[in-house]
Amino acid sequence: MIKIIDFGVGNLNSIKKILNKINLQSEICSSPEKLEDSKVIILPGVGNFENAIKKIKSSGFYEILNHLVIKEKKTILGICLGMQLFFEESEESTKPGFSWINGSVKKFEFENISNKINFKTPHMGWNTAKVLKKDFLFKNLDEKPRFYFAHSYHVVCKDKKHIVANTQYGYDFCSIVNKENIWGVQFHPEKSHKFGINFFKNFFSNIKNV
Repeated sequence: MIKIIDFGVGNLNSIKKILNKINLQSEICSSPEKLEDSKVIILPGVGNFENAIKKIKSSGFYEILNHLVIKEKKTILGICLGMQLFFEESEESTKPGFSWINGSVKKFEFENISNKINFKTPHMGWNTAKVLKKDFLFKNLDEKPRFYFAHSYHVVCKDKKHIVANTQYGYDFCSIVNKENIWGVQFHPEKSHKFGINFFKNFFSNIKNV
């Protein structure tokens, strides 16, 4: 079963709806105990990093996620802010993230680019993902798949081998990350129409007994 975490931040019903469309059963979970029998965990998120990590801790999800993801190696997919929480720190927070992936979360900064007037935050709308390495995620997708973005901060991954795809907005930033069983996307596949549907199909087709 796919478990979608509800800690008070995220577009949960849209994710569940698109999974239903491709015949995948999922459950929205507001209590940590319901994650125990999960095959795959989805951590969505919108808003502020510090507020989100506080809510995850106060709702009891922090400890069980560390156990399931690090000890039991359950697959997890972070979406937008959900992906950012996998990292060590963020410029919009005094609290650390999960620190599963080495790196930090930075606000878009365009002062040092020549055409900075063309770029504003948040980065919102459709943009392409530049695939850096062959991956099952991109089967039956265009060479430069388009996804829907809505964010003012982006991750800076210390180890480049964990970056699956970049996106260009003033400069390149990491839009898909992977470390073993940990996956994250900066965009919203649930809002990305056919590209999002194919992304989810490819992602879950690689996981047995979902």
